Amino acid sequence: MFNTFKIAIKAILVNKSRSFLTMLGVIIGVGSVVLLTAIGTGLQSYVSEQFDELGANTVLVYPGDPFGEGGGFSRENQLNALSNSKLEMKDVQDILKIREFVSVAVPFTTQTDNISYRGNDKAITVIGSTEDYQIAQSTTKVEKGRFFNKTENDAKKKVVVIGFKVAEELFGEIDPIGKKVKIGNQTFTVIGVQEEAGGSFGGPSFDTYIFIPIETMFKQYDSKKIVEIIVKTKSTDNIPESIAAIEKQLQKKYDDDEFSVFDQSEILKTINQILGVLTIGLGGISSISLLVGGIGIMNIMLVSVTERTREIGLRKALGATPNTILTQFLIEAAVLSILGGIIGLLVAYLGTLVIQIYFPAKITMQAVLLAFGVSTAVGLIFGAAPARRASLLSPIEALRYE
Repeated sequence: MFNTFKIAIKAILVNKSRSFLTMLGVIIGVGSVVLLTAIGTGLQSYVSEQFDELGANTVLVYPGDPFGEGGGFSRENQLNALSNSKLEMKDVQDILKIREFVSVAVPFTTQTDNISYRGNDKAITVIGSTEDYQIAQSTTKVEKGRFFNKTENDAKKKVVVIGFKVAEELFGEIDPIGKKVKIGNQTFTVIGVQEEAGGSFGGPSFDTYIFIPIETMFKQYDSKKIVEIIVKTKSTDNIPESIAAIEKQLQKKYDDDEFSVFDQSEILKTINQILGVLTIGLGGISSISLLVGGIGIMNIMLVSVTERTREIGLRKALGATPNTILTQFLIEAAVLSILGGIIGLLVAYLGTLVIQIYFPAKITMQAVLLAFGVSTAVGLIFGAAPARRASLLSPIEALRYE
């Protein structure tokens, strides 16, 4: 077996360029499968981390049913539900009455508008909430100044906490704290600047948001509509009981189809299902190149059998059995495929390092083993026909071959 392996390796090294070109299909196939799978897996991990930042004890109350009949978190269903929202501030107070389970309940509403400072104008998302919003959302951390308090909310004060990017684009090197800005046609005082937070789930950056007291927002936009209530439960162990208690409280006022109560695991489950299908799809599409690589190996091995017909005849005449010849050519095909797989994994690893600068990507051991196993199988399967052809050659006929 050792001698057979040595002969196979020598045969590959005789035609280095041809061997490399033969491996190229496998290199591209393995590299693309592992790389695309790494992107899908990295994205799933990133989404999970973003949800973990919200806290495992976070429960969301939405108007209507954002999940729809199919159970997926539909953007269209969400927008329809928000436009017909019946949630109001009294619901927040009612939820806070469930002291056994609830520690914090925070209303959340949003508008799009423009913010300007000394003629510098920027489109932004205005978020209205209470002083407890910082507790409910870990993405809201003040770097300079402070967040607004209960007194300012109750008094409908025109104060604003601006996102990192908003501060950077409007004020540059100037300290924004205490400066007057226009939001719409009203003048507000900047009391705080958020830490740089970035985006979430491929959506807009939190750094382009600004935060004002919700009572001020109701007055500013002449609307008391609440688009979401964020609830922090006292424990992660009683999430189902907390959801049931909140639903029971809201059912005193609303029909079942007028609100939804769920924890973040429901959204995470839906997103992971979508990303899982996407990852499998990407891996499946890229694996087509493995098939092409296998066909390339088969073609080259058939050429190799033809070129080495006299060698095969001589080896058979000297006592080599058909199984020995079969093994030799199978080893050659497998080595080509395995080397291509190793180089493909190296390419995927280097590609992942580059992608991680801009986008989350994570190579998993399952993806490596799958791609490596498939590349080996491709070599053996597509090398079987040429190897069998070589093993069945008649030694007399082979020796006569010109």
